Amino acid sequence: MYICFLKVANMEDLLLEFQSKIAGISLNLQRYLVHQIDLSNRLIAVKGARGAGKTTLLLQMAKLHLPLQSTLYVSLDHIYFFDNKLYHLAKQFTQFGGTYLLLDEVHKYPDWSREIKLIYDNFPELNVIFTSSSMLEIYKSESDLSRRAVTYHLKELSFREFITFETGKTVPVYSFLELLEHHNRIATALLDEIKPLPLFEKYLKIGAYPYYRESESLYIQKLQNTINLIIEIDINAVEDLNYDTLVKLKKLLISVASSAPFTPNVTKLSEKVGVSRNMLVQSIKILERAGLVNELYRDTSGIGVLTKPEKLYLNNSNLMYALAKDNTNVGNVRETFFLNQFKGLHEINRSEIADFVIDKTYVFEIGGKNKTKKQITNVENAYVAKDGIEIGFANIIPVWLFGLMY
Repeated sequence: MYICFLKVANMEDLLLEFQSKIAGISLNLQRYLVHQIDLSNRLIAVKGARGAGKTTLLLQMAKLHLPLQSTLYVSLDHIYFFDNKLYHLAKQFTQFGGTYLLLDEVHKYPDWSREIKLIYDNFPELNVIFTSSSMLEIYKSESDLSRRAVTYHLKELSFREFITFETGKTVPVYSFLELLEHHNRIATALLDEIKPLPLFEKYLKIGAYPYYRESESLYIQKLQNTINLIIEIDINAVEDLNYDTLVKLKKLLISVASSAPFTPNVTKLSEKVGVSRNMLVQSIKILERAGLVNELYRDTSGIGVLTKPEKLYLNNSNLMYALAKDNTNVGNVRETFFLNQFKGLHEINRSEIADFVIDKTYVFEIGGKNKTKKQITNVENAYVAKDGIEIGFANIIPVWLFGLMY
């Protein structure tokens, strides 16, 4: 009886901590996924890079959409799990009438996938939503959850979200085609509310991760710490790499940062980093899944595990300022932003004619306000995305507008 009481008290501690977190969570600034996740699914996975705001997302979803009296949030690195199993918590919570179990940082718990599978199979009345700081491990597990889990990807802050964070003004989401067809009208309407260019300049440097609001002066330092944690903890938790390999991953990342967009010469780069060709290509893919780099291919068809990309970019422009510091190139910053905002929303490839091609149809050249249309003259469905302009005309579109798609 005494042992049983201890277990109940432990769970009660978790419930009390959850209630405290809910009381302290603000709904003023909400990530775009808060209202998009379909809660009718019994098993939901939220992937995203460390620092993207997954914990806040879970708590805001609970406060907005879930029955708090039968919901429990817990991070799987909690000391509770030093002596208790996740499966036993789920069983006990279900016995007490629990209906929603929110699990944060699942990759920090050994055998997480096997126990979540058992929870899903054995407790049909319990809905589970889980997150992972790394983008590597949700399906890379001994118990494949792909047939059970519905997966969402939480991207870093869009420029649209950053505008709301900075000004308090709500900017609508616009689809890619709406921006192509009505960019002049959309920009004109927004100019009555905001001054986009100074906001955009700030966003490119410090606006990708929500924690920039904690301290703008310390943001770059915190971002550098985040990069180290992704490599040393998140990647290592999945790939089980030795220390020497982790050092080489950092070396590879810095090599990309100092010259992004990076056209990889696999032979030279593998020699510089000190790894084999195959390991180099695998390392690039590990860094992409971890949310640190983006690969750009000429055509996505026929991409194999060991296929090298045409170009490598850092995942977002903030990473450029954190890693390359004074070596950032404004043209590379613009291209990095453009690729980042489209990634995961549309197919984006390297263009034979210009910088990018979207959905194998729309060609884009990226440049500053003095960029001409010479490169895309007489090209069908071709556009110039220009930096440094508030409003465009015809097939010239302000590049910042493409930050309004999510």
